[in-house]
Amino acid sequence: MLSDSTPDMVIVPAGVFFMGSENGQENETPCHRVWVDRFALARFPITNREYEAFVKETHMSAPPFWCDPMFAGDDQPVVGVNWYDATTYCGWLSRRSGKTFRLPSEAEWERAARGGREGALYPWGDVPPWERPYAGCDSNTGGPARVGVNEPNDFGLYDMSEGVHEWCGDFYAYDYYRYSPERNPQGPDSGQRRVSRGGSWRHQVKFSRCAARSSLPPSFKYADYGFRLAKTIR
Repeated sequence: MLSDSTPDMVIVPAGVFFMGSENGQENETPCHRVWVDRFALARFPITNREYEAFVKETHMSAPPFWCDPMFAGDDQPVVGVNWYDATTYCGWLSRRSGKTFRLPSEAEWERAARGGREGALYPWGDVPPWERPYAGCDSNTGGPARVGVNEPNDFGLYDMSEGVHEWCGDFYAYDYYRYSPERNPQGPDSGQRRVSRGGSWRHQVKFSRCAARSSLPPSFKYADYGFRLAKTIR
């Protein structure tokens, strides 16, 4: 955290990219052209150290796994937070800082993860993760590694493929790409699940492709779910 209690943010430039994949899962199709306005995204996922200030100030219940040594490191990503917890944190920090924070949209998240590498499978390019010497988990505990262990992508963002799944603001629809707007898509108007993106320390393949989609009911609290903050730039 910086001195004003807000996270280190990276400016993601406005631009067009091709979202989705024709070579992945069916819910990633069709690959389609999307424009995303300029926005800011946190350089790292929210950590336990950052979330602790929120818990202490608001008297919110600490998330599950809070005291488990596998997940309790100050610089590990906070886990066990549901979508409502994540959006409540955004509101708390917005009031505290005078800046407006939110969860990223799914389109913003994929734009940021790609780091300007059009069509690449991963934030670093097309080399498969098993051919790279980077950790997808903590080698000592088997749980999530501390944030920022591996190299950032070309936008300077860390952990966009590994660590924990990250909540996005959108409702999830399996077929959303078939009817989503080209400019700043925000997801369907309603749904039973919320979008999540990114890889997970507990999966056999711990690194996620840029186009890979996931989702979860918003009340669920899993040990591989966290979040990072976004901010609109006018």
